[in-house]
Amino acid sequence: MRSVPDRAAGLLAPEAIRLDARAGGRDGAVRVCGQVLVDVGAVEPGYVDAMLERERSISTYLGEGVAIPHGTSEGRDLIHRDALAFVRFPEGTDWNGSPVTVCIAIAARGDGHMEILAELAQTLMDPDKARELREAADPHRILALLDPQTEEPTDPLQTGQGHSV
Repeated sequence: MRSVPDRAAGLLAPEAIRLDARAGGRDGAVRVCGQVLVDVGAVEPGYVDAMLERERSISTYLGEGVAIPHGTSEGRDLIHRDALAFVRFPEGTDWNGSPVTVCIAIAARGDGHMEILAELAQTLMDPDKARELREAADPHRILALLDPQTEEPTDPLQTGQGHSV
């Protein structure tokens, strides 16, 4: 079984990360997230309606200011490829009475989405990791937080590497 870091590494592209989004509430936030998936070519525009339908039947709010919106099973035909989108709402948005600042939208054609959902939920329920995701200023930091296998670029002078005597 692949871990979420393995899956996220291939599903979340830097162009699917938005760090300064705004929405007037849960439905607006879901639309913003869905539009990112549309923009990166992962889904048809109709998938956004499937995401809204899912949210109206079962909330995807996890806690710690995080939600993981995704579509219904019926919406799978509107997915071109599995993908994630990371959208941050720095000012927060009301998710039916709970403040949300981070959404990770999921588009998955197969049954792998349940594994992704479960492992993302476990990862994002870590208060420290959720805080870092809310505060990260760079898409590469977001990728690193969601995929601990990813090494961030480091300055060789700070690490002592590349220093010649």
